[in-house]
Amino acid sequence: MFNLDYLFCHVDDFCQQFELQWQQKLISHGAVQRVRTKSLCLSEIMTILIAFHQNHYRNFKHFYLNHVQQYWTSAFPKLPSYLRNIHIYYGHNFKSKFLYIIKIFTIF
Repeated sequence: MFNLDYLFCHVDDFCQQFELQWQQKLISHGAVQRVRTKSLCLSEIMTILIAFHQNHYRNFKHFYLNHVQQYWTSAFPKLPSYLRNIHIYYGHNFKSKFLYIIKIFTIF
């Protein structure tokens, strides 16, 4: 059975450690970026993406509109619209973090 709280706790623990390493990497390379406030934090974004892959939905738009926005609004009180969510996912900062996470897991 799928448990959103369990998934979020594990993803949040990972993201807290990852973001510290990410900031250190940016500082060491001299590529410090300003931190903009977002409606969803990295762990919430990753939780939604992982939950999409664990569910039976075939496309993300259907999953987001018919599952996340209908049933998970209490879990994600600052949930943006679908269009804004897509802009967050394809934003440069999130994309580079996601690629770095993939690189970390392919090394081990």
